[in-house]
Amino acid sequence: MSIKIERLNHTYQEVISEILMTEIKDQNIKFVTITGVDITNDLSFAKVYYTVLDQDKKESTKEALDRASSFIRTKLAEKVDIRHTPELRFIYDKSIAYGEHIDKIIEEINEKEKSE
Repeated sequence: MSIKIERLNHTYQEVISEILMTEIKDQNIKFVTITGVDITNDLSFAKVYYTVLDQDKKESTKEALDRASSFIRTKLAEKVDIRHTPELRFIYDKSIAYGEHIDKIIEEINEKEKSE
C-alpha cells in the first residue's frame, strides 16, 4: 500500500468521524466509532469500518449509515481536496468484539489457574 493511500485512509477516518459527530442529525449514527478506512488503489471505493456501543443497534446503525453515505461523501469531498471522492461502503468492524472475546477467555483461564 502506498504512503499516499495510507495517509488518505487516516485523513478519511478523522474527517468521517468529525462529520458523524457534528453534521449528521440522525441519532442512530451519533454514537458510531470509525475504526478504520481502507481505500482501493484506484480511489473508487472506500471501506469504512465502524463499531457501535449498543450491540442491539448494529443493524439500524448500518441502515442509517447506508442512507447517509451520499451526504457523508459530499461533505468529505468538501473537506478533503482530492480529484475523485471514493464511494463509501460501511462495514461493521468485528475485530473489537473478537478482541473482547479473547480477553474474556484469557481471564477465565487465569481464574481457573488461580483456583487450582
